[in-house]
Amino acid sequence: MLNNRILAVIKRELREKLASKAFIIMTLLMPILMLGLGGLSSLFVQMGSTTYLTVVTENKNLTDNFKSVMDKYDFVKDGTYKIDYETMPKEQFKDYLASIKKKILDEKISAVLYVPETAFKDKKIEYYAKTPNLSISEKLNQPINKILVNSYFQGKLTPEELNFASGGVDFKGYTVTEKAEVKDQSYGNLILAYVFMFLLFLGMIQMGAFTMQSVIEEKNNRIVEILLSSLSPTELLTGKIIGSSITGLIQMAIWLTPVVLISSGTLFMLPAQFTISITTLQLVYLLITFLFGLLIFTGLYAVLGSIFDNPQDAQQGQFPVMMLIMIPYFLAINLLQNPTSQFAVIASFFPFANIILMPVRFAIVEIPMWHLLVSVIVNILTLYFVAWFAGKIYRIGILRTGTKPKWSEVIKWIKYKY
Repeated sequence: MLNNRILAVIKRELREKLASKAFIIMTLLMPILMLGLGGLSSLFVQMGSTTYLTVVTENKNLTDNFKSVMDKYDFVKDGTYKIDYETMPKEQFKDYLASIKKKILDEKISAVLYVPETAFKDKKIEYYAKTPNLSISEKLNQPINKILVNSYFQGKLTPEELNFASGGVDFKGYTVTEKAEVKDQSYGNLILAYVFMFLLFLGMIQMGAFTMQSVIEEKNNRIVEILLSSLSPTELLTGKIIGSSITGLIQMAIWLTPVVLISSGTLFMLPAQFTISITTLQLVYLLITFLFGLLIFTGLYAVLGSIFDNPQDAQQGQFPVMMLIMIPYFLAINLLQNPTSQFAVIASFFPFANIILMPVRFAIVEIPMWHLLVSVIVNILTLYFVAWFAGKIYRIGILRTGTKPKWSEVIKWIKYKY
């Protein structure tokens, strides 16, 4: 039960953390970063360096086809790609490649593409460059395929038939819900899942680091000895964890505000393919799960602060705790590719992992209510275990100074009774 002493520690933690410059700066900057990230990414792409290509073919007609087709693409019209065209046989091309080798090494020519006559049989294009650049091959794959198809069937098919044969497949996506509703598919909730994943990861890492640093400073300044004269180590730890978790929850609520405003169309209207559909249940579940994550990981980081006497040693010792956050984060990245796979479902129930994985799944697909309830139960059991584990070690570590303990020694502290 919370007593007056624990409440006093909670108030102290809230006062210190909410008023800290680091908290204020990170809290205010994050919504700006979330809103500006997409725009900046587009700006950087537009401001990217020009790609200089040289396309060499064995056939003059093929060269003319390349030029006529390529000139119609936006990346050529806007100057992002500048393409020179040459026609020569394979034997002459070897000498030509040697003559422009210096330009390739100096990156004055980004890449040279050689299209032999055999490309009409196997569609194999030779690519010469100083360093591999996957963006070039991805960008030119469809245009080159269209050119080869058009050249191969020229005179055999009508222009309409050529356009159909060389065109790609356009997927029109629809989402089917449990209510038997069918609506246009949007990528907005996939973006929302990325946002949830990043905010959960960042929030737990940041608040955990703040808590660990606070414990180390109080230990080195011997403030903890004054505090422990009025309350027990368990009460001090409980107050710090709850205070830090409330601070993190306030921060998350502020971060989510622009997301809610964007999804409601209050800030601006998004294109249909990027509309975000976010429900009250998703928000409530995210905040509840995040609160569990804060309680669990601030407790573990507080233990790290109690074990070590300086931030350098603590940074080296936090690897096991970091892995409990990093592994689910990377699993979530793979989960986004197929959120309904058996692996994704099972992994989202694992202790520690479900703190990130379940909210990410919930943002993309409809999941049964019992999944959410089981996830909450798993978090409660995990929190109970961490509270027992952290309490045992914190009671000894907070008053211990001197040499850095070994992990085997730390584990033995659990057996001590105080």
